[in-house]
Amino acid sequence: MYPLLSIQNLSVDFLSESGNVTALNKISFSINSSEIVAIVGESGSGKSTLGRSVIRLVDSQAGEVIFNGKNLLDLSSTNLKEMRRDIQMIFQDPYASLNPRMTVFDTLAEPLLVHGLATKNTVLDQVNELMDDVGLDRRFIRKYPHEFSGGQRQRIAIARAIALKPKLIIADEPVSALDVTIRAQILALLLELTQKHNLTMLFISHDMSVVRYLCDRVVVMQKGKLVEEGQTEQLFSAPQQEYTRQLLAAIPKL
Repeated sequence: MYPLLSIQNLSVDFLSESGNVTALNKISFSINSSEIVAIVGESGSGKSTLGRSVIRLVDSQAGEVIFNGKNLLDLSSTNLKEMRRDIQMIFQDPYASLNPRMTVFDTLAEPLLVHGLATKNTVLDQVNELMDDVGLDRRFIRKYPHEFSGGQRQRIAIARAIALKPKLIIADEPVSALDVTIRAQILALLLELTQKHNLTMLFISHDMSVVRYLCDRVVVMQKGKLVEEGQTEQLFSAPQQEYTRQLLAAIPKL
């Protein structure tokens, strides 16, 4: 049985004013079905670039991204579009990730209709079920994003991500823009939904306390390189690398 996602020697370079910058340097790791795997590291470590390169929002120069047995880097644009139905992304900023001109209903109904998972007769019921899943009142479906709080907007973004029943969700700092109380609620929701829908998640974060609560395994990145990988509790209790120890030492103590 092969992993759901296997990344092999993935490298990404950017051209900047100062020359060529290596954002990812031969990154290799895998994720099994139903796992929540964290990618952690300080700003500039390459976490978000990694997430975006998996779904080819960022071009890579070398390596392989094997998803469900197929190399995403070799797919044509048509085949890639079909594969993206199985990989959905939750972005950091719920204010920017939702179209301000679309109601909640339109936001959630559009992917269902485009991918043929709903008809005009069934789509309302399916949107209502998504609202139930993320803990929002069904009466809100005719409202626009500006009428919601940050936490509510992120719930809408999560509903959109799970609408197509994807095999993999990439969550890029999905709670970092929220206050502490709302952050805890969204994390609990993500954990509940991964269990309910048997989801696999690549969870990108710089917050080690969040990672310890949510994730099964942790991949530590520094300056575009993978420096350590392990089961969450094992890594927290006995980190092998000095950089990992520094990240853990930075967790606020209550």
